[in-house]
Amino acid sequence: MAARSLREHLQMIRERMSEDLDAAMREDPAATSRFLVAISYQGVHAIWSHRIAHYLWTRWPVLRPVARLLSQASRHHTGIEIHPGATIGRRFFIDHGMGVVIGETAIVGDDVLMYHQVTLGGRARGRFKRHPTVGDRVLIGAGAKVIGDITIGDDAKIGANALVVKDVKPGAVIVGVPSVVHSGDVIA
Repeated sequence: MAARSLREHLQMIRERMSEDLDAAMREDPAATSRFLVAISYQGVHAIWSHRIAHYLWTRWPVLRPVARLLSQASRHHTGIEIHPGATIGRRFFIDHGMGVVIGETAIVGDDVLMYHQVTLGGRARGRFKRHPTVGDRVLIGAGAKVIGDITIGDDAKIGANALVVKDVKPGAVIVGVPSVVHSGDVIA
């Protein structure tokens, strides 16, 4: 029974990996082939490592130290730190990636595009939900800091270097420090 569950989960991971390659091809105009993305994109490598570490973290608590070691090895290799407890949706793409940090209780929806040096961080200590929840189809620009147990609504766009500490409504465009709602588009 456990072997079957593991086999099914590994199949799901392979499917997610394929979707991650598709997301990279869709989101990055410089991506010329799935093969090149698979062997050279640090954002893709980080999310693949995370999918395995998250499985260990959530399904086999006794293996949490292994999941944590895997996440740290991935951080060393990619420059992207994703805690194995973070929940990441489908077709997630980190473009360039260096310096991204995603905290333990963060939740990231489907079809999210994130650029380098983004932080989904906490602003409190303790064992409770302390990181952001990011909706579906959200764009988070380079250097943005999204801090605390806040919600970023579906289809929102967060501009480069914005500091977001309050909930963001679906479809909103957020820019600045501190961030404010802005009409139009963002420069990511």
